[in-house]
Amino acid sequence: MNSGTPLPVFRNYLLSSPQFDTITAMKPETKKIIQILLPLIVLTGGVVLLLQHLPSTAPAPTPSSTPTLTATPKSLPTGTPTTKPSPTATAEPSVMPTAVPEVPAVAYPVGPENYPPGINPLNGLMVEDTESLKLPPALLSISNSPVTARPQAGLSWAPLIYEMFIGAGNSRFLTIFYGDLPKTPDTDNPEIGPIRSGRLAYEHVRKLLNGFIVMAYASDWVFPSLNYFHNLQTEHPDDINGGRLRVFDLIDLKRSYLQELGEPNPIGLVFDPTVPAGGKDGQTVWLPYAYVDQIWWHYDEDSGTYHRWQDRENGKDYTEQVDSLTDEPLEIENVVVIFVDHIAYRETLIDLTLLYTNRERALLFRDGQVFEGYWTTKGEEYEKTTGRLRPLRFLDKNGDPFPLKPGQTWVEIVTQETPVYETEYTEDYYRLVNNKQPGSGIWVVRFVHPENIQPNQ
Repeated sequence: MNSGTPLPVFRNYLLSSPQFDTITAMKPETKKIIQILLPLIVLTGGVVLLLQHLPSTAPAPTPSSTPTLTATPKSLPTGTPTTKPSPTATAEPSVMPTAVPEVPAVAYPVGPENYPPGINPLNGLMVEDTESLKLPPALLSISNSPVTARPQAGLSWAPLIYEMFIGAGNSRFLTIFYGDLPKTPDTDNPEIGPIRSGRLAYEHVRKLLNGFIVMAYASDWVFPSLNYFHNLQTEHPDDINGGRLRVFDLIDLKRSYLQELGEPNPIGLVFDPTVPAGGKDGQTVWLPYAYVDQIWWHYDEDSGTYHRWQDRENGKDYTEQVDSLTDEPLEIENVVVIFVDHIAYRETLIDLTLLYTNRERALLFRDGQVFEGYWTTKGEEYEKTTGRLRPLRFLDKNGDPFPLKPGQTWVEIVTQETPVYETEYTEDYYRLVNNKQPGSGIWVVRFVHPENIQPNQ
């Protein structure tokens, strides 16, 4: 009989078997004994069967007998951790990643008096070499005419550029190099230029920056008015664009003039990437210094900068101006037009009234908007206590420091009589001059030549 048979089935089997009839024919005494023993036998057999069907039990293992699991679950690929690693456990990578230097975040706005360490106070940006800020600014006279002078080399690295009318229908750049200097993937010692002659107004800007001038000669009327200048001796005297200065030579000049000028401190400008309130549409500026010297500034939304276009000294055929060191367009964050008294002694001998000016009109273009404001070189507490001047500074309509966008600033210097208005978008000179279209965002700054210009003698 199967030991797995349940107890009630086993009892029924005994009662229905042939041996049960033999038991019933026995004597009464024997039958009585059997009747007493039979239930005991059945009960004993039931107990045995019950014990056989109970689940087996084992004593609980002690902590010392707990097995260690070493197998990785089959559902996970080999090497995948089954549990979150401890914070103190770090895996060593087979190849160490290249360390990327951290660029400290700049808390804008910065200026006009205090700047975080390493910030260039002329553009509000961090320099690569902080030691470069201890060397004086260099003011390079860079040519814009004839058209063969373009594209110039190194303009993209100048935090500040002044463009001024020099007579005979031409403008010239006084380019400020302070902080990081030009370099290319091929060389750290490229040429900057072309460098041309000095002008009377350079001395005023030089004083404001406590720097030195680099030029290729100056006229007898100009030389006596200039101080702290380097007269570049060109290796190609027959080439009007041959005046070039290498970066390493410029660094040597900076170190040399440091002994005479001392460490610079060109504070006074404010920089903030946040666009101030109160601006108008200022996407485009057209500034003709002359019919053969027309400049367009177009705002580029992708870069957030103004790109410069200029005619090829023919009143047409406009070309986008690039830096010859990079072959990339000039990208200027701020274009500022300042209205200045011009003093014309001769046709090409023009001075500017820039020093100790309380405030004069300015138009400030940034982020595709134009803001009305002022420029100033007024002497204040800093000038009184240090005996030094500060750079030409910009104010909003309330007389508070105007926040420039961090980056380059290009200052266009025009006469006080220069009219400003909005016009239609066209390259037709007559329509640009005569058609006014308020609200177009196309601003005309039509340069008026200084009065009382006398021919050179």
